[in-house]
Amino acid sequence: MLDLKTASRKESSNIVWHDASVTKQDRNRLNNQQSGIIWFTGLSGSGKSSIACALDKHLHDLSAHTYILDGDNMRYGLNNDLGFSDEDRRENIRRIGEVSKLFVDAGVIVLSSFISPFIEDRGFVRKIVNKGEFIEIFVKCPLDICEQRDPKGLYMKARKGEIKYFTGIDSPYEEPTKPEITIDTSFTGIDDSVNIIIDYLYRHSYIENILPH
Repeated sequence: MLDLKTASRKESSNIVWHDASVTKQDRNRLNNQQSGIIWFTGLSGSGKSSIACALDKHLHDLSAHTYILDGDNMRYGLNNDLGFSDEDRRENIRRIGEVSKLFVDAGVIVLSSFISPFIEDRGFVRKIVNKGEFIEIFVKCPLDICEQRDPKGLYMKARKGEIKYFTGIDSPYEEPTKPEITIDTSFTGIDDSVNIIIDYLYRHSYIENILPH
């Protein structure tokens, strides 16, 4: 089993992990669920946030304990010192991964919705939690359809050179090689996408004790 006390920190003789008296297992039993990270990755405009929000509402209606971490929201506060260079993107995901791990420890199912373009960075988040606590969902959508949607007008700005390091235009996106779930939103709607994920959560015992109302 991965040693979470040392997996993601730099070596320091002055840092000692403090074990809480209430464990993750205690919190999971109280919440009647298995905590974990549902990690949505895909291009801007692919539908990550829309699916995450709909899934969050569905799980809340089932009395599951959840929380959403969204890219823009994280950059308002914790990550407002970071830009969009490859180095800053990696640090952005590292911090988000550490925050997500805290939610898992708190017994919460955390829905993390980020472009997270690099395989290595997503792999880092998978490694800092235990096996089965990271569910990678590849929200797949062709670039041309994402550009047609362009809900924030970002692709248009990137094409004009007004935004640099924009994923899919002048910065690469590395598709997941073995995601737990792949949803192609060019033909799969939000409701069907949510049902696919809910089915996965039931089948893999994340919410096996939570029955539909």
